Amino acid sequence: SAPETRSMKALCWHGTGDVQIDNVPDPILEEPTDAIVRITSTAICGSDLHLFDGYQPTMEKGDVMGHEPMGIVVETGKAVTKLKKGDRVVVPFVIACGHCYFCRRHEYSMCDTSNPNAEIARKAMGQSPAGLLGFSHMLGGFAGGQAEYLRVPHADVGPIRIESSLPDEKVLFLSDIFPTGYMAAENCGIEEGDLVAVWGCGPVGQFAIRSAQMLGARHVVAIDRVPERMRMAESAGAETIDFSKDDVYDRLMVMTAGRGPDRCIDAVGCEAHGTGSVDAVIDKVKAAVHLTTDRAHVLREAIRCCRKGGTISIPGVYVGLLDNIPFGAAMNKGLTMRMGQTHVQRYMAPLLAMIEAGKIDPSFVVTHRAPLADAPELYKTFRDKKDGCVKVVLKP
Repeated sequence: SAPETRSMKALCWHGTGDVQIDNVPDPILEEPTDAIVRITSTAICGSDLHLFDGYQPTMEKGDVMGHEPMGIVVETGKAVTKLKKGDRVVVPFVIACGHCYFCRRHEYSMCDTSNPNAEIARKAMGQSPAGLLGFSHMLGGFAGGQAEYLRVPHADVGPIRIESSLPDEKVLFLSDIFPTGYMAAENCGIEEGDLVAVWGCGPVGQFAIRSAQMLGARHVVAIDRVPERMRMAESAGAETIDFSKDDVYDRLMVMTAGRGPDRCIDAVGCEAHGTGSVDAVIDKVKAAVHLTTDRAHVLREAIRCCRKGGTISIPGVYVGLLDNIPFGAAMNKGLTMRMGQTHVQRYMAPLLAMIEAGKIDPSFVVTHRAPLADAPELYKTFRDKKDGCVKVVLKP
């Protein structure tokens, strides 16, 4: 008789605005470099909302969501040498082989070999980035970590062992948002005394704020409209601008005597809101009728606000085409733009050392904790910014 297929609970995509808990087959070792991890904590990320809201192409019904997982290794492939059964690990969302041209340069999110669907990405982008956990078939079609178990490809290159007794919530965000916020700040090239403006006080924005301070920013200004997110930014020492009440450009010019912020971070990405601004309204209409894919209000505003010779760092995820970017302004002002998916593996060990040394406790960002079964409802709560929701941690 055929061997019995064991099943697990997983949060699966069923279409725009529709995620459900399904029974799916347990993951199995497919390559000798794989490991299987039993998930103890996993989070909902802002970029999961781009999938939920239908912005990311090449999603298929039944795809397992999630890319911020950690847990216990339960099985390893024959070629895995750095992990063993029982190890407690945080798993990065970027899948990297460790030996290609880009991995050797520690540019892990550009790995040349980890996306089995590279041809799809190449047609869309010119070249393929790395495969990503739980993030569409264009980026590999890998099952994500909002599930009871996860298959981890290239297990010797990705996961980091947690050998202390630090609770999950202090280390979980090494999987994505802490390295993403830190790389965003690092990409700014912050110099002592700089004023840094951060658009978006969601989880990545919160870590970008704190990372900019650690890297020497004199003053951080955070732009949002959600009171609890702004309070969280203020608790770190940032000044805030409520874009629903104030003109962001005017406020930033007053703060900088007309010069503009030295560094700007777009921690929003392709679903930017702009209360009442003409460009944001046009974006929304065009996206609704599929004349554009991404809403770029924040990027336009950052280009306009940034000082001449300044830097714009973009950790916010964009997926396709942008309309009406003021590229002439960017060119004539001599702006530098740096962006990209995070090279998570590069940052995990140094940021873990910061956590262990007590320099930062990433659990500050968690507002909601729930079993995996509650995930469909919490996606809506998180998207709609209800109930003070800034960050959700799920316990499968």
